[in-house]
Amino acid sequence: LHSYLRDESSRLSRLHRFYEKVQALHQDPEASVDNPLLAFSLIKRLHSDWPNVIYSDEAIRNTQELHAGLREVEQELPGAEDLDGAARALMRLQDIYALSAKGLASGVFQRAGQPPLYSPSRRVSLSADDCFHVGKVAYDTGDYYHSIAWLEEAVSLFRLSYGSWNLEDRSSLQDALDHLAFSYFMAGNISHALSLSREFLRYDPRNQRVSSNVAKYKKLLEMGTGARGRWDGQGCHGPPAPLCPSHALLGPLCPQPGPERLLRLSCSYETNSSPYLLLQPAKKEVVQIRPYVALYHDFITDAEAETIKGLAGPWLQRSVVASGEKQQKAEYRISKSAWLKDTADPVVRALDRRIAALTGLDLRPPYAEYLQVVNYGLGGHYEPHFDHATSTKSPLYRMKSGNRIATIMIYLSAVEAGGATAFIYANFSMPVVKNAALFWWNLRRNGNGDGDTLHAGCPVLAGDKWVANKWIHEHGQEFRRPCSADPRD
Repeated sequence: LHSYLRDESSRLSRLHRFYEKVQALHQDPEASVDNPLLAFSLIKRLHSDWPNVIYSDEAIRNTQELHAGLREVEQELPGAEDLDGAARALMRLQDIYALSAKGLASGVFQRAGQPPLYSPSRRVSLSADDCFHVGKVAYDTGDYYHSIAWLEEAVSLFRLSYGSWNLEDRSSLQDALDHLAFSYFMAGNISHALSLSREFLRYDPRNQRVSSNVAKYKKLLEMGTGARGRWDGQGCHGPPAPLCPSHALLGPLCPQPGPERLLRLSCSYETNSSPYLLLQPAKKEVVQIRPYVALYHDFITDAEAETIKGLAGPWLQRSVVASGEKQQKAEYRISKSAWLKDTADPVVRALDRRIAALTGLDLRPPYAEYLQVVNYGLGGHYEPHFDHATSTKSPLYRMKSGNRIATIMIYLSAVEAGGATAFIYANFSMPVVKNAALFWWNLRRNGNGDGDTLHAGCPVLAGDKWVANKWIHEHGQEFRRPCSADPRD
């Protein structure tokens, strides 16, 4: 684009100089075609100079070079799926963190009456076209709760700039009014749908479809069908509660907890009777008793974290979830992940030894899975789930080493806001602590799944969240974590 602007500016400068020269000649009262030189230059200008200017292919060449430059990088650019996913991410952040569409559009990340959850160094606002696209993504999926909020903002911004043209705009005030009117109709507010449709006709009075809608809305109002009540949409549409249970569960837990909300039960240096930890004991903080959850501070170094991220980077793929006996992509898990064997690098091998020393568990194949490295980008999240399998048909049993007995999750990066790990039934959340590792037991000593370990990855509000997961299976741990004398444990 910079090259195109430079070449076009040069072309227009030359064109401007030609115009000024011609204008000067025409405005010179002394100029007369009696002068044979002036006569010749006039004839030449009218015969060849003007056609050279008008039919010059320089502008076409410049445009072709711009197109060629785009084609070179086109495969690396985001696609429609990426754009729609980013729009859904904004709506997810809006729901989980109770943010308003108006606030987000103006660059403010704040709950009503609360201090900002995130204060960026540079405040960025969304354009009318940006808001329209977010609303259109919701509209296309029948999510009229979100489409109304974002299209309202788009209409307000388009009204402010009506009549001016922006190169980057693909939509207009008419488009926003059209979609907003139908969203209100589907939400049951027919009178407002009629008002917006009439406004649309002021700009495009010949539009037969909208004229037909106006007649339809008027008839419905005359029949007394002014409002049909709350829209009964399907799925996780609408306000966080009661339409979407997972959003209602996560809403109170996902905002970054302050120091007063974190219950610190105990802190200690731990060796776990392992020679590996004698000279450098683990810094253990017990954050919950039931379920048992412990945080190990400074579990890895910055250099180790960067090495693991670098190893995983080229292999990152959209994360999948277990679905019956198969695995598939799902909207409730938005992240990219890669798997690293312990042979991938000495750092990964050292990490396995450290986890084994810390937990006292056997990580030799097939008693533990490979290290899973996960990257959560824009609005990346994982809705409430268990790490252990809740069905014997789960793909987790293909290793033939039983269920996942324990999880250790290592935070490879810090985030500016959001991204906490929320334990739903235990009613607490753990913010991201860079280079720390979070450990918990998924199974009770009797082998049953611990229902209190239902947890979620809160959406990343700002930043880039990297974690590494190590899942340890129950086979091989019989004498390392024996059953209790109480069968209920």
